[in-house]
Amino acid sequence: MPAVKLTCLSCGQVNRLPEERLSANPKCGICGAGLIAAKPQPVDFATLQKAARNDDMPLLVDFWAPWCGPCRAMAPEFEKAAQALKGRVRLVKIDTQAHPQASQRWNIRGIPAFILFRSGREIAREAGARPAADLIRFAESAARARTS
Repeated sequence: MPAVKLTCLSCGQVNRLPEERLSANPKCGICGAGLIAAKPQPVDFATLQKAARNDDMPLLVDFWAPWCGPCRAMAPEFEKAAQALKGRVRLVKIDTQAHPQASQRWNIRGIPAFILFRSGREIAREAGARPAADLIRFAESAARARTS
């Protein structure tokens, strides 16, 4: 049975769990936090770097800032996408105002911006506010294209 690596978004611990446990609401072996949520999780720069580098499940990151009108307007759409993708893609948000090094590290030129990571690699990116259905299609098609 293949094991899947997921970084705990609360404590940063990399967890290894059997693939069939992904649908059973797995928890971190260190802090007990849920590893797969039905809503986007806020992360800091260090946690994002670790998750982007280690996670086997696709990780869709929303680069946003509190002063950005389009970012705030599309936050509910990102939440809808997280609910629809639960168990297949994890969604996280990083505040580029609080963590400007994230924008520098991944060459973010405008927000909102979305990057899909898997197993240490950036596999796709999009920019601009969009409805949940577009985010879902983007995440599913990019993840599928990179695994086939």
